[in-house]
Amino acid sequence: MTNFFFAAFKPELLLLGMALVVTLVDLWVKDPARRPTYWLTQLTLLGVAALHLRAFVLGYDDVAMHGMVSTDPLSHLLGGLSALLVAGVLLLSRPYAATRDMLKGELFTLSLFMVLGVCIMVSARHLLVVYLGLELMSLSLYALVALRRDHTVSTEAAMKYFVLGALASGFLLYGLSMLYGATGSLFIPEIYNVLAHPDAALRPNGAVLVFGLVFVVAGLAFKLGAAPFHMWVPDVYQGAPTATTLLIATAPKLAALAITFRLLVEGLFALAADWQQMMIVLGVFSLVVGNFVAIAQTNLKRMLAYSTIAQMGFMLLGLASGVVGDSAKGALMAHSASLFYAVVYVFTTLGSFGMILLLARQGHEAEQLSDFAGLWQRSSWYALVMAIFMLSLADIPLTVGFHAKLAVLQAMGATELPFYYGLMVVAVVLSLIGAFYYLRVIKTMFFDPPAERQALVAPWDIKALLSALALATVVLGLLPGKALAWCTLAVASILP
Repeated sequence: MTNFFFAAFKPELLLLGMALVVTLVDLWVKDPARRPTYWLTQLTLLGVAALHLRAFVLGYDDVAMHGMVSTDPLSHLLGGLSALLVAGVLLLSRPYAATRDMLKGELFTLSLFMVLGVCIMVSARHLLVVYLGLELMSLSLYALVALRRDHTVSTEAAMKYFVLGALASGFLLYGLSMLYGATGSLFIPEIYNVLAHPDAALRPNGAVLVFGLVFVVAGLAFKLGAAPFHMWVPDVYQGAPTATTLLIATAPKLAALAITFRLLVEGLFALAADWQQMMIVLGVFSLVVGNFVAIAQTNLKRMLAYSTIAQMGFMLLGLASGVVGDSAKGALMAHSASLFYAVVYVFTTLGSFGMILLLARQGHEAEQLSDFAGLWQRSSWYALVMAIFMLSLADIPLTVGFHAKLAVLQAMGATELPFYYGLMVVAVVLSLIGAFYYLRVIKTMFFDPPAERQALVAPWDIKALLSALALATVVLGLLPGKALAWCTLAVASILP
């Protein structure tokens, strides 16, 4: 049992051990650039990603800790991708952090603990483990938002995030406690077995269950940033240091989707008719709020925050298309489309915010739309890279964003119900409206006169990563099949 424990948790044990090592090593580092702790952190994250993705490719699927956690394809895929995302964030953020007194041991240690929380969340099969991972991730993010202690705007954003995050965690915890009270179990698979029992006399009280479900969905909607639980997103995205904003916008989104899958799909699949209705309302409301309010924004971080709300809304519509009546034949297609959509979104967001970090300089945050004016004349390659990211977020054909949205629409259409056909039309129309603010960024870069003529210069590693992300956006736009197949494999491992 001991050997299996260490075999199952190699990535998490590596993360925990190296987080402590990085904390201690940083005490003796005199280099202002923090090279030893930076490279230790990067090697750790790449090692964790390699362990998770190797296990995913080899198809490892088992449970550990008496069934409390699962080492299945979903946990390996999302754990590995989350580690890669955070490694990319730290690479892009390094020059930015160095000019703002953020390049210190706390940045690396808290980032590692955040990834550890994500890994715990994506592998949880027990309600308390879900909450343990969520709080570890959330507390690390609260501290990262407030890392610039003498910066008033960042401190205010951290307070807002902490207060609203604690409220949402309370909603989720209250909902989980009601699920336990109704079903008598904290184990997610056992909750499913209780709800799916053929003997109606042995099923739990429906009113208590649905009441608990409402609180669970509200807590999940906050973590995803879906309207009307979106109030924190624009304020925190704008107020936090851009490096921290990028952390919040990437790996935690995958973790929030993972616990949504674990709780709603793996545990509460029998209540799909109830939670899918909530997802439809949240999805449409998020599309409306996100797309219409983003049009009025001139601050790019705030615009991308409302873009996140809209993108999460579209993803929720995919989740809401899996079960029709008593038939769950479309569940695999719908849920894998949602996962594919989320993965595509977070990697495109990594590139988009990476460009904002690249343009930032000492004493100036390049977060206004006007900061990108005339970028084509200053540095044509970076203007082209940013344009690819914007086109993908706007779901233009030949980019991977188009195929992600198409996969969700196909899942909705597979229901063959008039209601979902109408929902598809609404979603497409709102997405077309939303394309305006992405195309406006491209227009500003290519056609507006530049405020300055100095060419944009970046370190080779940042240029290589941004170029690789842009290239992947185009290549996967032409050949999306393999990535979608991986998402299908991951979701298939948790479907009842």
